[in-house]
Amino acid sequence: LPPWSPPPPRVPRNTIIFLPDHPGSCRPQEGEGWERTRLLAGLGDTEAQQTTLQPLVGRVFVHTLDQETFPSLSEHVDVPPTVPITYHAHLQGHPDLPRWLRYTQRSPHHPGFLYGTPTPEDRGRQVIEVIAYNRDSFDTTWQRLVLLIGDPEGPLLPYQAEFLVRSHDVEEVLPSTPASRFLTALGGLWESGELQLLNVTSALDRGGRVPLPIEGRKEGVYIKVGSASPFSTCLKMVASPDSHARCAQGQPPLLSCYDTLAPHFRVDWCNVSLVDKSVPEPADDVPTPGDGILEHDPFFCPPTEATARDFLTDALVTLLVPLLVALLLTLLLAYIMCCRREGRLKRDLATSDIQMVHHCTIRGNTEELRQMASSREVPRPLSTLPMFNVRTGERLPPRVDSAQVPLILDQH
Repeated sequence: LPPWSPPPPRVPRNTIIFLPDHPGSCRPQEGEGWERTRLLAGLGDTEAQQTTLQPLVGRVFVHTLDQETFPSLSEHVDVPPTVPITYHAHLQGHPDLPRWLRYTQRSPHHPGFLYGTPTPEDRGRQVIEVIAYNRDSFDTTWQRLVLLIGDPEGPLLPYQAEFLVRSHDVEEVLPSTPASRFLTALGGLWESGELQLLNVTSALDRGGRVPLPIEGRKEGVYIKVGSASPFSTCLKMVASPDSHARCAQGQPPLLSCYDTLAPHFRVDWCNVSLVDKSVPEPADDVPTPGDGILEHDPFFCPPTEATARDFLTDALVTLLVPLLVALLLTLLLAYIMCCRREGRLKRDLATSDIQMVHHCTIRGNTEELRQMASSREVPRPLSTLPMFNVRTGERLPPRVDSAQVPLILDQH
């Protein structure tokens, strides 16, 4: 038989083993968890793919994250479309996205979307770093999106309308095809003018509830559309106070035209809002800061000098008056408790004789029982003798000492 040798120690998963090639140097040995570690370490060594995009202020921006936007995922190995891939996006140098940009992905088998509407304060250059994870092979790659945010060209869009679409989720409206179909269908209600998509927001971001997991239930999405042409009569009627009153009573709003959005888009007409920015709002009067010195007012004459005041009297009154009141109350209570005692003689005179006899009898019996407890060889208590008169307390000597007679005769 070969000599017995102990089994080699088990190496935990995701452990890097260092074996020295020569004295003073060591290298990582590829073990069970080295493949994943090498992929993650290679993320910092590879040069990120850079893509330049140009969002416009006040216009919706949508960027799709899928295998087409990350060609490095399939450079060496063919990645089928069914492979689960997740993405993580953040602003360069920050842990999260900028305030105007959102990220959503329904599941690892669906594409991800970066969407939002930049504001005038977001003009300039922003760099978004996106990391893609292959959930099957743990391949990792990253991409840098350079956003050059500028002002839009063309006429302004002062007429803006926002619709709540109950039949779609936000991921179903972000692609270009459903968005174009919505604008085309809305053109039947807003005939004049070119419509442009301004913003897309999930109903969950507006305080909506997550729907039940029932087929056909959607989260809902708010779609804001702008145009340079005024609102149509149909849209004005939908947003009129009469329509809001009907919605408050649970009735459908007033709709004087055919709903061209149905049946592809189920719009909640009670949640339609119209904003007209063609008329500039009057600027609020900004108060002019002064020098801090009040003007001369004959009705306000503040004193120029304050007279000196002695607070010793106030302090003495504040301290001594409560002390004197407490002292008087203490003396009154002591007089009532100690100086108005009636005394034992007056108490005994006011007590009836029968009650006094009963009290003295109980006290005497108590003393007698205490004496008996100290010595058991004592005669029978007088209170148990038949010649003891309870009412008068008179004690007569017994003719026969029955204390020596045992209760049980068999004891002799």
